[in-house]
Amino acid sequence: MSIRADEAPLRTKPSNYPEPFASRMAGRQKRPLGDLFGLTNFGVNLTRLEPGSVSSLRHAHSLQDEFIYVLQGHPTLHTDEGLRRLAPGECAGFKAGSGNAHRLVNDTTEDVVYLEVGDRSRGDTALYPDDDIEAELNGHRWRFHHKDGRPYE
Repeated sequence: MSIRADEAPLRTKPSNYPEPFASRMAGRQKRPLGDLFGLTNFGVNLTRLEPGSVSSLRHAHSLQDEFIYVLQGHPTLHTDEGLRRLAPGECAGFKAGSGNAHRLVNDTTEDVVYLEVGDRSRGDTALYPDDDIEAELNGHRWRFHHKDGRPYE
């Protein structure tokens, strides 16, 4: 089986984050390519960020590696080291357990399109240094809670 990536169906739920964070993902569209082929060890998404949108809350994974490859546009990579403008053909990787929180920001007037690849290690946790949220991967579902342990409802 093969498909045109830009014709793959959009993810039905725009964000897994609870509010007030989910609405901050407005302008982000993901096409879960790996799921279409039944991939279970890693995920692949074709992601589009409209002007003014972000890829995610800035986060770092305990067990999951992540990789992005820019196809179109000039997103700003926001990591613990600061901000760096990326261009088509550039890529970045985020090693599990490094603690280096990251996200992409589209602060331009044009759409950004990139591929994101990540493994699906069970038992992963995600830390969000800029927001009152933490996450644990329970099976195939993320559970979110406040940093003091209270669950989001």
